[in-house]
Amino acid sequence: MVIRSIPRQSPSDVMQVIKSITAREFFRIYPEIKKKYFWSGKLWTQSYFVETIGNANEETIRKYVQEQLAELDQKEINSDQLGLF
Repeated sequence: MVIRSIPRQSPSDVMQVIKSITAREFFRIYPEIKKKYFWSGKLWTQSYFVETIGNANEETIRKYVQEQLAELDQKEINSDQLGLF
């Protein structure tokens, strides 16, 4: 995921907003999953990884992220792991 933020907004603040909004929307869309699997009401752990890219070219970063996703998809296709749902 590539996110652009204003310089005075900390990466931890950005992650807090992302986790909050995505959890709220996930539980709104899938309330039955919240009741069955997330009875504590927490979708995310407190952990996250953020790396700033400074003055790097945005297109280069987007290409890198897409290549990583493609690599992960290929590993998943070749995996013998069973799906959850």
